[in-house]
Amino acid sequence: MTHNQASGLEHIMEPRSIFNKKGKTKFVAITSGKGGVGKSTISANLGYSLFKSGYKVGVLDADIGLANLDIIFGIKTSKNILHALRGEARFNDVVYRLEEGFYLVPGDSGEEIFKYVSQEILDSFVDEENVLDDLDYMIIDTGAGIGEFTQAFLRASDCVVVITTSDPAAITDAYTTIKINSKNKDDVFVLVNMVDSADKAMQIFTGIQRVAKENIPHMTLNYLGYIQNSNALRQSIKNRKLLCQSEPFNTFSFAIGQVSKILTMKMEHNVLETPKDNFIGFFKRLLKYL
Repeated sequence: MTHNQASGLEHIMEPRSIFNKKGKTKFVAITSGKGGVGKSTISANLGYSLFKSGYKVGVLDADIGLANLDIIFGIKTSKNILHALRGEARFNDVVYRLEEGFYLVPGDSGEEIFKYVSQEILDSFVDEENVLDDLDYMIIDTGAGIGEFTQAFLRASDCVVVITTSDPAAITDAYTTIKINSKNKDDVFVLVNMVDSADKAMQIFTGIQRVAKENIPHMTLNYLGYIQNSNALRQSIKNRKLLCQSEPFNTFSFAIGQVSKILTMKMEHNVLETPKDNFIGFFKRLLKYL
């Protein structure tokens, strides 16, 4: 009896992969209307939180103009995805294992990357045994704003998370981002960062939601939660450490954990469309929007 109970507990606690099929990665784009809202920090910590929940996760630095996830993760990288696209490195050479089952693909600070994205180079990557082929999630840290290349990543992704703060300019720009994405998507997630209370965060979200209902009624806004101001987070950034990793019981880490639970719950209940591609397939999809 004891053995059966133990076996049952092991089954419950065993990390589960949502999709468990090669090439069924879910691509989650993290974006914002303006810079300085904590987008990259959230991308890194959300990726880690999903990984600690038992999923195989990659993080792609697609913040054209300010690619800095390697700094946030506290690692040194000698090659990034641009080297692979130029043919100067194998694709696997630009995938950095942070932990077993958790990977970073560094980006490059500049739009030069898009000069080298081609069907031919992507086809050559397919022949490689790719560690990213069976990811559950790829978190894509995109650039802020409504630029052409950022929008290409958002359109190619399976779902979009728009981050805002209480700053009026950030709220206005977040709504603009949502409105532009309404041309290609029927729903987005909204995450409110750097606020003092749950009430303030909900006030910001309902304000955006009200305007969206009036002007883009087909667009559904999903509230992903809020993250409070945190001195510990500022210190972790300064020390180049992930707060979710160094202080897993911190208020920020708990909030990120709640965000990851809401995200996975939506996906497990098929609220979002079924994923279609692996990582190379995603870039082929991206080509259609460039």
